[in-house]
Parts: sequence; structure tokens; C-alpha cells
Amino acid sequence: MIPIRVRSVVIASLITFFGSAPAIAEYLTGKPRIVDGDTIHIGKTKIRLHGIDAPEMPQTCTADGKRWSCGKAATAALKRMIGDGDVICISHEQDRYSRIVAVCRASEVNLNARMVLEGWALAYQRYSMDYVGDESIARDTGLGMWRGKFIPPWDWRRGKRLVRKDTPNCPVKGNVNGRKQRIYHVPGGRYFDQVRIRPEQGDKCFLFEGEAEAAGFQKSRQ
Repeated sequence: MIPIRVRSVVIASLITFFGSAPAIAEYLTGKPRIVDGDTIHIGKTKIRLHGIDAPEMPQTCTADGKRWSCGKAATAALKRMIGDGDVICISHEQDRYSRIVAVCRASEVNLNARMVLEGWALAYQRYSMDYVGDESIARDTGLGMWRGKFIPPWDWRRGKRLVRKDTPNCPVKGNVNGRKQRIYHVPGGRYFDQVRIRPEQGDKCFLFEGEAEAAGFQKSRQ
């Protein structure tokens, strides 16, 4: 069983380590399981890194005209930063998904800041301005996702996708198959390149996934 320890500590011991902290804060420490670029679990406790938003695991970005798995790369980056040791997290709040929102460190590394500084996450300005400066550095030096084009994770979750140059007018393909099933396909999917749009049979092009779903199409499983 992964050990987890929770304590109440005063600000004097936290400012030195984290830079800032609530007057009375709750901290959690233990060996984490990395879920994605901004989420870890310590035991049964789910922790979301405060003030940042990393690409989702299935998310892809582009660089030099080629598509790459930036979501998996962000997850790998967080694993590299943590290594085999424990993390210590200072809780800020609990979100609507019952996750602890926290600032976490591994050794001397502030994981929240470092993920943004290396370009593997964006400053989540809707909730915090803490990492805007780190994002500016990553953007100006072309690190991580900033080496090419990407959709901000919050827009990607709402269905927005990068448009491929070879399919500028049809980034999401809605296909009505022989069984009258309405299925949509996205770039990188197994059948995307094979699908030909036939408007006379009910096929449609969409700009993003949410538009296809609103029209009654379901995402292909492959």
C-alpha cells in the first residue's frame, strides 16, 4: 500500500519550501502514480496540479508539419521530473471532481512551475496567474508544445482540433455507413484517411468534434 501522510503545518515552514502558502495548510506526501501531465494519485487521493493545464493523454500537436503525441510527452515529462522519489503537495482546494488542487514538489523542483516552464503545460489563467511568466519563457524559447502548433487543453476537451493541411475544409469527417449509423472520424483515427465525404448519402464535414456530436454523429471507436 502506498503511504500517504496528511498534516496541518504553519506558514513559517512552508514559505521557505514553496515560496508561498496559506497560513494553515494541509500537505500530502508519498510516492505518486502519474495519471497525466497535470494529475497524480497518492494512494487513493487524486491530486490536480494547481494553476496549470497539460494536454490530455490522447491529444496531439504538430511540429514541422508532423503530428506528435504531446499528451503522452507531457505525461512522460512529469514522470521524469518526479523520478522514483516521493512528492510533497500543499493543498489549495478541492475541485468539483473531488480532486485535491495543489502545488507539488519533487525534491527541489516545483512541478507546477516546471511543467509550464518546459512547455508541457499552459498557465491555467482562468484559475490562477501564478505561472504566466513561466509560460512566456517557454513560448519565447519554443519549448515543449511551443515548438509547433497546438490546441489549448481546455479547448481540446470541448472538441476543438487542429486542422490538417491536406484536409483544410474537413477536419472532422461525418460518415453515414451502410447500416445508417452516423459516425465521425478525426485525424489520426484508423479510418479517417479512407473516408470520402458523400453529401448525397448524408455525409458531412465538421470543424470540430462538438459540432459533429450536436448533429447526431458518434465518434468512431478506432
